[in-house]
Amino acid sequence: MNINEKYINRCLDLAKNGLGNTYPNPMVGAVIVHQNKIIGEGWHRQAGKPHAEVNAIASVKDESLLKQSSIYVNLEPCSHYGKTPPCSDLIIEKGIKKVVIGMLDPFEKVAGRGIQKLISAGCNVQVGVLEKECKELNKRFLCYHMQKRPYLILKWAASQDGFLSPYLFPEVPKNPAPVWITGNQSKQLVHKWRSQEQAILVGANTVLADQPSLTTRLWKGKNPTRIVIDPHLKLDVSSKVFNEEAKSIWIHDAKLECKANENSICEGINFEDNPLQELMQVLYTHEIQSLIVEGGAYTLNAFIEANLWDEARVFNGKSIFNKGTAAPKLPNSKLISEEFINQDQLNLYKND
Repeated sequence: MNINEKYINRCLDLAKNGLGNTYPNPMVGAVIVHQNKIIGEGWHRQAGKPHAEVNAIASVKDESLLKQSSIYVNLEPCSHYGKTPPCSDLIIEKGIKKVVIGMLDPFEKVAGRGIQKLISAGCNVQVGVLEKECKELNKRFLCYHMQKRPYLILKWAASQDGFLSPYLFPEVPKNPAPVWITGNQSKQLVHKWRSQEQAILVGANTVLADQPSLTTRLWKGKNPTRIVIDPHLKLDVSSKVFNEEAKSIWIHDAKLECKANENSICEGINFEDNPLQELMQVLYTHEIQSLIVEGGAYTLNAFIEANLWDEARVFNGKSIFNKGTAAPKLPNSKLISEEFINQDQLNLYKND
């Protein structure tokens, strides 16, 4: 690893601190180096708050050193006025002459303009250091701006013999208790994931069967926006997914009238022709950059059949059901990692 990669790698480590808190902005870290010594660093903590470059510059104790320093940042400094002033202007104002950037920003208001502004001001700019790693970090931001949809994460838990739930017929209890396949540590990890993503999706049948709240109650963090697919409006506002704990978006057939409460928004779509693509347009409009799909077999398989997913997180527990609702299969998938959470096996797949 060369010196530029070393400091961009540090930027990436800093940027990760913002996971779950920067939406709709990307995760960015910045490092300021003087004579091969880090004299300042920072990261973007929350949308609307100072960007990474601002925090890094503010952390430098002796500002006179900035004119002989280099700044490293994993994403192109912004060049436009949003909720905060342009970071490229601040770099120029402080007289920092060397700028090393991990990757270009695809956001249409930046998209190379920050780099051009720096070059025009006489800065020595280098772009494309650890670019692959930088893209991986901001995969949600990139997917949203380049594919005009959220980054899609499928998640489910299956028994050791490949079932999502056991066979209950012909004698189904009146109010069957949920069948937990994974242990408490895995449940807590799932709630941590929820705090890191912008939204979570289930279908109406899952809501009717389990009455989930879809919150982060086992982890300290922000609750995701709840997306509920309910074409025929089987649900009512008394369901937990429409309570005051988080915002909800109620997706239904556009031909039906939906009556939401103060915590939810009704969005009608056409379920007769490619409803998932229409759903993606709705979520894009709502600036949803990442989505966990935690629905049942029908919902999960709909996304898989449409080849509309980016990664899948699959737990396999120790339970054996012998028969029941079969877990989805993932064609064109690549196993990225596998680990054990106590006795639960967790496999991570990417869409290949």
